[in-house]
Amino acid sequence: MSGSTSLSEEASVSSDPDSEVIALSPKSLMTTNRFVCEVCNKGFQRDQNLQLHRRGHNLPWKLRQKNPKEVVKKRVYVCPEPSCVHNHPSRALGDLTGIKKHYSRKHGEKKYRCDKCSKRYAVVSDWKAHSKTCGTREYKCDCGTIFSSFFFMILLALAESKLEYTSVILSMERQFHHSQSLL
Repeated sequence: MSGSTSLSEEASVSSDPDSEVIALSPKSLMTTNRFVCEVCNKGFQRDQNLQLHRRGHNLPWKLRQKNPKEVVKKRVYVCPEPSCVHNHPSRALGDLTGIKKHYSRKHGEKKYRCDKCSKRYAVVSDWKAHSKTCGTREYKCDCGTIFSSFFFMILLALAESKLEYTSVILSMERQFHHSQSLL
């Protein structure tokens, strides 16, 4: 499932040759709790949270402190999918959340389905954003058919030659002016 890259993904593409390139397997990339307590097997998303948890077991723990003398390389993440453009270090994404969302959107299973239009999503935030606006804009053709997209209404009208060219233009103008008055 390859597709075009979103603007947010493009913005995080690395061009810094000194960056530390991190390549994770699909399994480790998509795991939610990467840091696991060896006593109770409870999982945590961050090492710091695990270290704080270890205190409860009276185990040795340490929180990493930033060393002002230490040079920290910027981390960039490559997509584990070999055929993906973001699999190359020059097109790596700048943060772990970004690469997770990219991998889910472009290569992952689309588990979340809109109840109104049945469109499927791999990322919960995409599904929630879509659900807020799905079905809120309707475009009614002169023949009575309702469309969720103005473009599809015109496309179908032209494809089926139900409307003459001038009728399509008039319908487009009415719909445009009506949608602008609602704003």
